[in-house]
Amino acid sequence: MRTVTLSVAFNPLVDAAPLIVAERMGFAAEEGLSLDLRRAPSWSAVRDLLSFGHVEAAHLLSPVPVAQALGLGGTATTLDAVSVLSVNGNVVGVSAAMAERLRAAGHDFAFDDAGAAGRALIAAADAPLRVGVPFPFSMHAELMFYWLSALGLPAPQNLSVRTFPPATMADALKAGEIDAFCVGEPWGSYAVETGGATLLLPGAAIWAFSPEKVLAVRADWATAEPDLRGRLIRAVWRAGRWLSDPGSLTIAAELLSRAEHLGIAAELIERALSGRIVVSARGEERQVPRFVEFHRFCANFPWRSQGAWIGAQLSARTGLDRAQAAAAAAERFRSDYFRAAMAPTQCDIPSASSRLEGALSADTPAGSRSGRLILARDTFFDGQVFDPALS
Repeated sequence: MRTVTLSVAFNPLVDAAPLIVAERMGFAAEEGLSLDLRRAPSWSAVRDLLSFGHVEAAHLLSPVPVAQALGLGGTATTLDAVSVLSVNGNVVGVSAAMAERLRAAGHDFAFDDAGAAGRALIAAADAPLRVGVPFPFSMHAELMFYWLSALGLPAPQNLSVRTFPPATMADALKAGEIDAFCVGEPWGSYAVETGGATLLLPGAAIWAFSPEKVLAVRADWATAEPDLRGRLIRAVWRAGRWLSDPGSLTIAAELLSRAEHLGIAAELIERALSGRIVVSARGEERQVPRFVEFHRFCANFPWRSQGAWIGAQLSARTGLDRAQAAAAAAERFRSDYFRAAMAPTQCDIPSASSRLEGALSADTPAGSRSGRLILARDTFFDGQVFDPALS
């Protein structure tokens, strides 16, 4: 098989691991691929590198292909999410001053109760609450809007959302520009170590199984290169499977810590990979099961209903027609491409391409080609269930 080089953009985050591992650990080579990994400084840079054809694929925020499809994304290029790179992996943190207010009011920073944490934050905040996220169209922003609005904080009048590249979130917090943030690891842990942050919640406490990053390609490239598309999906899937093995944790952390990848201490990266999160400068730890998933529970499957949920959320904030937005968004999560790519493998794939999001209160068997698939608990903190058929 002739080796083909594909250029791939990524932002330096733990959830870029499947692409980094695919190249450095040989999973891309098994598919006859060489990945030219290009580190970008911001999400707008990643989006533009992909949209304007400077790279063939990207580690991308799951809402960006949806935003592009809805005319909100800054360029007219159609992007496809051909697999999910990671589920969960975000943290919500607060400034030192806000943490003092919360502690004074009796909040215990238990790290697992989004309702209690959100009510405490709203009560302690001045109006408007200033929240940092890495990009306007990101799961970070969607989780924050969903969480705080469900608890009665009206946006935008009482919520000011500001954007900072992930690696600069700690600086924004330290400079007093924001009161709270939602960011992917390791930059939440870095904010604890350097910016005086205290972590309030994992993103999974808001939505237990949220698609965080996707493997994105241009729609025209995906159509023109079905063989390369499938080989790339399989290489990244195998990397995710390797990452899901606890025995890979130390090697993965050291690999990701290299200067050309994340350029940050392996110990901070290992917190996310192990789910052992240090939440404050006091050294308080919380163990978070399934803090980030790269493979288990069919985490890589791009459910059309995930895209529809993102589309419905964006429509609510931008005044678009909800049904049309959800339908257009669902089209960008390409479960059909994932099925085609994984057909030669033993990967167990769901029988359906859409589902009720938030309906599983426990790990549950699901229809699949082998009959052995278990889907993870995926509840929203407020018990809501999203039916894409009713959007």
